[in-house]
Amino acid sequence: MSFSAAGRRLVDGVDLDVFPGETLGVIGPNGAGKSTLLRLLAGLLPPGQGEVRFEGSPLARLNRRRVARRIALVAQQAETDERLTVRDAVELGRTPWLDRLGRWRDEDTAAVDRALAAVEMTALAERPWASLSGGERQRLHIARAHAQEPRLMLLDEPTNHLDIHHQLAILALIRSLPVTAVVALHDLHHALRCDRVLALHEGRVVALGTPLEVLTPTLLRALFGVEAHLVNDPDADGPLIAFRLCPN
Repeated sequence: MSFSAAGRRLVDGVDLDVFPGETLGVIGPNGAGKSTLLRLLAGLLPPGQGEVRFEGSPLARLNRRRVARRIALVAQQAETDERLTVRDAVELGRTPWLDRLGRWRDEDTAAVDRALAAVEMTALAERPWASLSGGERQRLHIARAHAQEPRLMLLDEPTNHLDIHHQLAILALIRSLPVTAVVALHDLHHALRCDRVLALHEGRVVALGTPLEVLTPTLLRALFGVEAHLVNDPDADGPLIAFRLCPN
């Protein structure tokens, strides 16, 4: 699959299978094509070449309501001028599940309640959207996607603006959900906790495999211009990465 805009190839020949139930981390420097790839997978952009298939069917041929019930995208920035409360915003995630008359059911309320609790925002349910901090808004976007009950969740740098407690909590939540997740990440320590990692550079796949197969000193030097090595931490659930700038 490829995609170009303004004469520039943003995604270049990506050939990828995402396995049911896995968490796939997507890494790469700024401008590598991570956000564009997620928008292609969500069906928001049409590929210039190739196609996206979801559960064996071409995504472009699927009914949009069916797609909305199965795929949720959490973008980097999502703003609104509407006077919404926190609960109002999360309730939008239930829209694909309402009938043609828009009738609200007990199961919709339960889904919203679960989503608010999962991101620790139940106490903020009646707060106006405009009063939220950047980190609170990010958690709210994830709650909206959670309430949507998708099979595939696409998240574009979901830990942006979050303090370390909520970074770890949100990533643990994503891994605990019964969904397939594709997550664009800047923090490579978070990529270490994914099932597999996809590395992009200038829209092309340069590595795909387990975190330890992909996050090697050689690849990190080539992608990010840093010296890196893995450090074992007996108190963590896996290794950490130590970084320093490459010498001139």
